[in-house]
Amino acid sequence: MSWNPDALPDLSGRTFAVTGGNAGIGYFISEQLAAAGAHVVILGRSPERMRSAADSIRRQTATADVTTVPLDLADLESVQSAAAELAGMNRLDALIHNAGISQPGKERRLTRQGFELAVGTNHLGHFVLTALTLPLLSGTPGSRVVPIGSIMTKRSAFDLDDLQSERSYQQKRAYTQSKHAVQTFGFELDRRLREAAFDVRCVVAHPGLGLDGASPQREGVNEPSPAARVGARLLAPMAQGKHRSAWAAVRAAVDPDAVGGQYYGPARGGVGGPVPGRAPTADTDPQTGARLWTLSQELTGIAFPLPAASA
Repeated sequence: MSWNPDALPDLSGRTFAVTGGNAGIGYFISEQLAAAGAHVVILGRSPERMRSAADSIRRQTATADVTTVPLDLADLESVQSAAAELAGMNRLDALIHNAGISQPGKERRLTRQGFELAVGTNHLGHFVLTALTLPLLSGTPGSRVVPIGSIMTKRSAFDLDDLQSERSYQQKRAYTQSKHAVQTFGFELDRRLREAAFDVRCVVAHPGLGLDGASPQREGVNEPSPAARVGARLLAPMAQGKHRSAWAAVRAAVDPDAVGGQYYGPARGGVGGPVPGRAPTADTDPQTGARLWTLSQELTGIAFPLPAASA
């Protein structure tokens, strides 16, 4: 079916949780869902930034229903606390894994539990959050999980044997490794949800290339400098505003025709309207997915309550 990002279905009565929903692409995901009538739960590290985001969304939509929950994905104790707070809600229609760290540092750094920072934040934190919120998701008919990957995964291989970049660390490689893990987990999660006959779908998305300088100004959230605006115009054929980059995740979360295991992204790679596409072959491989799942459970100590998919 054709899809108009500016005319979303009525989402009244539905609840969406967006990690990192206070800034960047995550903010615009939250703003668009709230404008369509959804109750949006923003999860983030900074209470002040979350308040600013919620206030901005209310300025855009006076009737917006926005709440906030503290979450630091680099600390599994914080993840457990956030999951417990989400568990107190009466429904969760989608959990959108937007938060992430794209520049983990020139030197290899660790999360509080000792994981490499990029994979610990982008993948393992979301792995635990999803495991702990699965009861709420499975109790909400037609709910979804939307992991957010990256177009960068199309340009490099996934080395699961060096998931935490212990053998070889480079900032860009660590980030790409983490996003391969995010996508691989998403496709494996959907296989296991099907095996267990849960009424939950996992639809993976990637935002393409989004720039603050091409995005609408939002006081206290997104205030691009004149130089950023100029740079964005120069990159217009390859990149777009973060409000447009949000479209793939929003479609994955709310399109009634979306199918579990699909991979949404901009139509022209880095830019364009959100359409189903083809993920890197390595990330859709069931054997790789099963290995990552087992490794993630071992590292985090969290037993994810889903059986392996049949061969």
